[in-house]
Amino acid sequence: MMKYAYYDTEEPIVALATPWGESALAVIRVSGAGSIELAAGCFSRAQAVLEAESGTIGFQRLIDSSSGELIDEVTVSVFRAPHGYTGEDALEICCHGSLAGIRKILEVLKRSGFRDARPGEFTLRAFMKGKLDLTRAEAVQEIVSAKSRKAHSLALSRLSGGLYRRIHELKEALVDVISQVELQLDYAEDEVVLEQEVPIERLMETVGALSELAETYHSGRLYSEGVRIALAGATNAGKSSLFNLFLKEDRSIVSEVHGTTRDYIESWISISGIPVRLYDTAGFRESVDSIEEEGIRRSNQLLEHADLVLYLSGGDEEVDPREMNSSYIYIWNKSDIRTSAVPDGFFSLSTVTGEGFARIEQEIVRRLTGSARVTTEGEVMIDSLRQKELLDRAVESLNTAVTAVTDGMPLDVVAPELQDAIDALGEITGEVTSSDILDRVFSGFCVGK
Repeated sequence: MMKYAYYDTEEPIVALATPWGESALAVIRVSGAGSIELAAGCFSRAQAVLEAESGTIGFQRLIDSSSGELIDEVTVSVFRAPHGYTGEDALEICCHGSLAGIRKILEVLKRSGFRDARPGEFTLRAFMKGKLDLTRAEAVQEIVSAKSRKAHSLALSRLSGGLYRRIHELKEALVDVISQVELQLDYAEDEVVLEQEVPIERLMETVGALSELAETYHSGRLYSEGVRIALAGATNAGKSSLFNLFLKEDRSIVSEVHGTTRDYIESWISISGIPVRLYDTAGFRESVDSIEEEGIRRSNQLLEHADLVLYLSGGDEEVDPREMNSSYIYIWNKSDIRTSAVPDGFFSLSTVTGEGFARIEQEIVRRLTGSARVTTEGEVMIDSLRQKELLDRAVESLNTAVTAVTDGMPLDVVAPELQDAIDALGEITGEVTSSDILDRVFSGFCVGK
């Protein structure tokens, strides 16, 4: 086991693995060398825990050994090294979701020799024990924070090893190439003259594959982080009705009275798998009081930082085509009752009948994806900036190697560039890494993971 700036992986640890809050059940994890023996003394049938086989579950009464007080009736899952999530001796205690009870159980366990786990420390230990590579470890947190089914599916693919297998395949191709180069360098040291041969076509194919994988980053981030979309327009333009149409529920108050929405409200939705934080803002008009004025000011701030704005026209107001913003989608609302022609650049919509809504959703997806690649079923994607930077580094090194070969440079100039590309790919999977990288990756996790 090793020590890092932020972690000491030699100590037994404990953490609540489920969210803080009242619930029917909660799960508390412990892990580390000797953790089964340390925890056994907290249970009414300690011997049953000590003798339990890995992967078994048993009923126990958890007690405070210092007072004999019964704390809770629980089930205990036993995992002996190298089995289980962390690859260490570990227990998972399923207890009732009482906050008072959870705090008491954690207190008793820490008194027995456990310390609080740091963010991501269980997954770090799984990585250190070879249960996960670094791409799978990162995918654990990506699954936890997924905001849509699409984001969850992409993260699950990475957890299942899709990204690791692709990186490993490309790295092996480079290992074959550098082996040929190093063999020729060995012959040169023995003064055996050979014609230099480097499989340029294979290198170029690998460059293309790595570049293609790096380009998925923009789509990956789109699906994992999501975007902000704000609804804007004059009062009574139909913003709240459109907000409710997106949510498929009456969340925002709809009224013929102007200025009903005096502050913005928000909600997460999903549009074609893209997580969207949708804002219904205060309508624009000459404010009638200080409260409405403040709501309009906040709405303007939101519009400045939104990734996309849906601007609704629902009355007689006109929009100068010369002032139309490229980051806006202009909507001609109330088409079911308006007789005037839809202006150029506007999308027709009736929030009453829903006519035109599907086309607006399609335009939103088109605008958001832009140059980002459209995902296909089973496609391997990345959403980690760390992985993107390392892929870019590998591509740059390989391009330098190809240029060196093309220019007739000696192989001892080519070999280091090939090795740097291989090292970059090794850093993605964790085969080549440092304590600083691990601290940075795992410290962003939630506690208990």
